[in-house]
Amino acid sequence: MPSAHQQERLIGESPAFLAALEAVSKVAPLDKPVLVVGERGTGKELIASRLHFLSNRWDSEFLKLNCAAISDTLIESELFGHEAGSFTGASRTHQGRFERADGGTLFLDELANTSGLVQEKLLRVIEYGEFERVGGKRTLRANVRVVAATNEDLPRLAAEGRFRLDLLDRLAFDVITLPPLRERPEDILLLAEHFAINMATELDRGYFAGFADSAQDALCRHRWPGNLRELKNVVERAVYRADADEQVKEIVIDPFQSPYRPVQNDDQAPRPHLQLPLDLKGVVQSLEVDLIEKAMEAAKFNQRKAAEQLGLTYHQFRGYLKKHDSQRQDAPDASRVDASGGA
Repeated sequence: MPSAHQQERLIGESPAFLAALEAVSKVAPLDKPVLVVGERGTGKELIASRLHFLSNRWDSEFLKLNCAAISDTLIESELFGHEAGSFTGASRTHQGRFERADGGTLFLDELANTSGLVQEKLLRVIEYGEFERVGGKRTLRANVRVVAATNEDLPRLAAEGRFRLDLLDRLAFDVITLPPLRERPEDILLLAEHFAINMATELDRGYFAGFADSAQDALCRHRWPGNLRELKNVVERAVYRADADEQVKEIVIDPFQSPYRPVQNDDQAPRPHLQLPLDLKGVVQSLEVDLIEKAMEAAKFNQRKAAEQLGLTYHQFRGYLKKHDSQRQDAPDASRVDASGGA
């Protein structure tokens, strides 16, 4: 049976979420591979864990590997192991995940990131339970149930030749597609309260005072592109910023939001859409003229201030003006832009 910890973290009562859990319960007892599909942050690893603990393999190993976090040169060794001396630095024999997960479950996250060679070897071990370590000649056997996860459209990748169709067919005995949080509106406040209580406990607070109505509205209005992971971060940040004995009133979705955020906007650094072939000199000249005119307008035609806007000295700026002959005919008279460049 699933541990209490696993049960606790799989929270929700929306129809879409409950349907996914029911699908997990049906396929879990079977010794078949399962593909878990969903956007980032939807809880694919938790579903894989539930599949393992509801199966007959619950008391055996449950190992995980994020295929996107390891280079192609290392992923074969991590999956299938290697023999001593098989490559530089391989000083001793290494058991791979399949070997160590014998009798249990192996969760392969971000499977779409694997190379064609790795996919070919995965197909063999899933279909026949056979593999060789890197640099080895002896065929090994392992009884491992594979649960794979992806946020990619694997059928489309297979149609484009970027994922092995035969491996996809083998993995997709059943496919569990997790709903994004925006399709689980009934679960947003339920999950938010769960994350908030856990954060209050972590802060050694005696209780969580709850969310004010304005905070609840903010939580329910957001679309949550980062799903559960984003919600957890937002709630934990709100709880720790709030006073211990008061309701959470402020929800900050984007922690980078600040009037002092060091970013360039399009007005400061215009980036025209360019397509080759092009006239480089003409493009550069046009960009310089545009920047000079924008700087002059922003500085109210004070040439020294316009030069500062562009990171130039006054004399450098005057050189650009002369080069492009961009003094406007209707510019203010010399009394506004005097010899010192002052207003």
